[in-house]
Amino acid sequence: MKSIKMISLILFILALLTVPSSQSLFSAQSSLFNMSYVFFGSPNSYVNQVDATKGGVNVVSPNYFNLTDAGELQITWRLQTSFISEMHKRGVKVVPFLSNHWNKTQGINGLNNRDKLARDVATAIEQYNLDGINVDIEGLGSTYKDVHTDFIKLLRQYIPADKEISVAVAANPNGWKTGWHGFYDYKGISDHASYLMIMAYDETWEGPESPIGAVSSLSFAERSIQYAINQGVPKEKIVHGLPFYGRMWKLDGPTLENRAITGMGVFSRAVEPLVNKFGGKFQFDERSQAPYATFTIPTGQSFLLGSTNLTEGEYVIWYENERSIKEKLRLSTKYGIKGTGSWALSQETPETWNYYSLWLNGRHFTDVPSNFWARDPIVFVSSKGWMRGNTSTTFSPNTNLNRAQGATILVRALGNTNLEPKEYQFKDTIGHWAQKEIEIARELGYLQGKSPERFDPNAPLTREQLAQILYNIFTYPSANMLESPFTDVPTELWSYNAITAIYQKGYIGGYPDQTFRPGAYSTRAQMAALMERMAADIEAKRQPS
Repeated sequence: MKSIKMISLILFILALLTVPSSQSLFSAQSSLFNMSYVFFGSPNSYVNQVDATKGGVNVVSPNYFNLTDAGELQITWRLQTSFISEMHKRGVKVVPFLSNHWNKTQGINGLNNRDKLARDVATAIEQYNLDGINVDIEGLGSTYKDVHTDFIKLLRQYIPADKEISVAVAANPNGWKTGWHGFYDYKGISDHASYLMIMAYDETWEGPESPIGAVSSLSFAERSIQYAINQGVPKEKIVHGLPFYGRMWKLDGPTLENRAITGMGVFSRAVEPLVNKFGGKFQFDERSQAPYATFTIPTGQSFLLGSTNLTEGEYVIWYENERSIKEKLRLSTKYGIKGTGSWALSQETPETWNYYSLWLNGRHFTDVPSNFWARDPIVFVSSKGWMRGNTSTTFSPNTNLNRAQGATILVRALGNTNLEPKEYQFKDTIGHWAQKEIEIARELGYLQGKSPERFDPNAPLTREQLAQILYNIFTYPSANMLESPFTDVPTELWSYNAITAIYQKGYIGGYPDQTFRPGAYSTRAQMAALMERMAADIEAKRQPS
């Protein structure tokens, strides 16, 4: 009886080790820092906004402190001591931000009044049991750089050492020295602050002078981090900010109510419902590594977005999705910085928090451990958008690839997803999720069906079928070999030329017993590894987006 109980105990422990709960999963993910601003919604919704992150934030920064026109500290109506207490129960710090909301008079007077302002902030932090201050003074020029840095120094002098002082700074990917970008002395601030929160967004902005494009291209974000490092800011004091919002433009003039839509902010979670309502089109710009969507509101129709009535016409939205956010999350481990921040909670899609902590900490997929043989290829093809996980957090690397998946992956990798098939021939793909991609692949000559009207989309993709598809796409020279390199690939085999041609390119190999096993199934991990090896050829043949 004791042995049965012992076996049951061992099995129970193994189950805990191999099937982690969401809480234990988060604990394993939480090594890098993450903060987010809290601004939208009523204060009564703040706890739910934080809980929606599934333990994904260390610090929240609500708008509790404003500046008056005289430069005095103003406690805002948003402050609730109950929220502070609830956050502390969850192990989350509350570090409110102090803002002039781009009001120059308030910002200038606040800095001129900086000693008293710093003392008042320190008093308020103690009074409300807060965990520090995030200084978010924006819109001033380089003339006020030194007094701004001195203000941070005074805060550090008056606020206890166990409380944090963070500073929101403008992203400066191009090293601008004038304007509001020149207002921030990165190195000087970092000498006194706990960290700098780089606002690596608003590459475009609201206004007629803004270009139409990404809110934060990958290059913009990456160069912003590089600038901070080059200024001498310690990496452990650099926090990289991500946007949880997009920007919208009306391309054919103002609305019927004479409202110009030129970079209007749109919550990320509102983009897909809006675009889908009007049958719009989603695309991804490879250069900026950012998604965008276009849609048309028909004559006589409209859509109320917040307080803005969108009327008939042509629209485009540049925003953030899972792929673009994941790419930005990789920057923290790439540069060894403290972590990330975001503007702002409640703007993101709920799914964001399924993968955020994983990708922030370089873990990517829960079923692809760091020592997995194809980990790097899997991350590579996922980052490229060529292959996706079967969920946002799992990849299923050892699952067999089926024919529909193989067709879709190659159509996607070669940039042909925006094509429309001229006709649909396969009867057994009607209603199938990959019907369009399968027919595109057929029309482009990538593959054939098992008969003119039958594709068999859910059948496993064999190694020889995959070799033949790649041979069709890339038209590698046929191998001129005296004998087959594999004992189980005779020269009369239908896939012989394809297998040997790709073998000679060095992209595909055999097994130690000199077999190729042409009828064996291809796994998702094997496909990822193959595509990484073929990346140069894929990029060369890829259609521009």
